[in-house]
Amino acid sequence: MYNILVCDDETDIVSALKIYLEAENYNVFCAYNGKEAVEIVKNEQIHLVIMDIMMPVLDGITAMSKIRLLSNIPVILLTAKSEDTDKVLGLNVGADDYVTKPFNPVELLARVRSQLRRFFSLGSAPKQSDNVLNVGSITLDDKTKIVTVEGENVNLTPTEYEILKLLMQSPGEVFSLKRIYSEVWNEMVIGSESTVAVHIRHLREKIEINPAEPRYLKVVWAKGYKIEVGGNS
Repeated sequence: MYNILVCDDETDIVSALKIYLEAENYNVFCAYNGKEAVEIVKNEQIHLVIMDIMMPVLDGITAMSKIRLLSNIPVILLTAKSEDTDKVLGLNVGADDYVTKPFNPVELLARVRSQLRRFFSLGSAPKQSDNVLNVGSITLDDKTKIVTVEGENVNLTPTEYEILKLLMQSPGEVFSLKRIYSEVWNEMVIGSESTVAVHIRHLREKIEINPAEPRYLKVVWAKGYKIEVGGNS
């Protein structure tokens, strides 16, 4: 699941975009000025930003330049028809695309899909080592078998390690208990669900700040478990 940040000082626009994006199974973060947007990009794993230019506190162009110091994720600017100069400036400081208000939500969604495809499928996203997996603040180095959370080493059992590796290889994908057992234990599934659940509980206690309200290792009721890309509900 991709995390999309929507930033606009018009709350109606933010609310409408949130509805459209969530209908397409995107996870949406909301901000109402450029300063809030920059802070969210600093602290969360955002995959694409949709941001207005004219905003209080910190305008979209200035926020755009600050975001570019942090990340090369795609940014789509929302502009008014009279903001031609700002469109050019926005593109010059690193925006990937712009949409003029009032906009067609279907067109904007098409642009979102296009930018995500370009970034993640066609090579713009930063490459990580084949041996190293990263999800939020969790890093798994399969060469050294070291797992860290917030930079601190976490001691996992071999089984816990293999479950975490399986989930981190496909962030956002839901794995059933049967599938986890089959792939980690390499056995046919016979009465294994409780076994997997116990290991998941122990793993959650080691990688989550609050295991009762996990940020990363989420249960999907009646379906299984997943590692949530952005570490959010």
